[in-house]
Amino acid sequence: MRELPSGDTVTILRPGPSTRDVYQNDVPGPPVEIPIPGCAIAPRDGTGAGTNEIVDARDTVITGLTLYAPYGTDIRATDRVRVGGDEYEVDGHSGSFRSPFTGSTGPVVVALELVTG
Repeated sequence: MRELPSGDTVTILRPGPSTRDVYQNDVPGPPVEIPIPGCAIAPRDGTGAGTNEIVDARDTVITGLTLYAPYGTDIRATDRVRVGGDEYEVDGHSGSFRSPFTGSTGPVVVALELVTG
């Protein structure tokens, strides 16, 4: 899959190179931002609705999206992805497909999750 001409640009937020804290422990450095143009975004559960849970008198809302990125996009389980103004966690590993018959490629598919509340 090539970039979608009317697709959205999302930003991968990848932990930067390790630095040391005041106790000399390795900690992730500031995130590196990687823009990915030409992506498609869809609700993950098919209805566009998230799940609600009441925890300590607060509503917790979990929203899932599916991200379709151009073939070859490097998205890791440790990345976060900015879609619009929200930062989603990557839920699991990304997947992609290349046909052994034609060599044609599909998108990199990534499950995203946002927990608020």
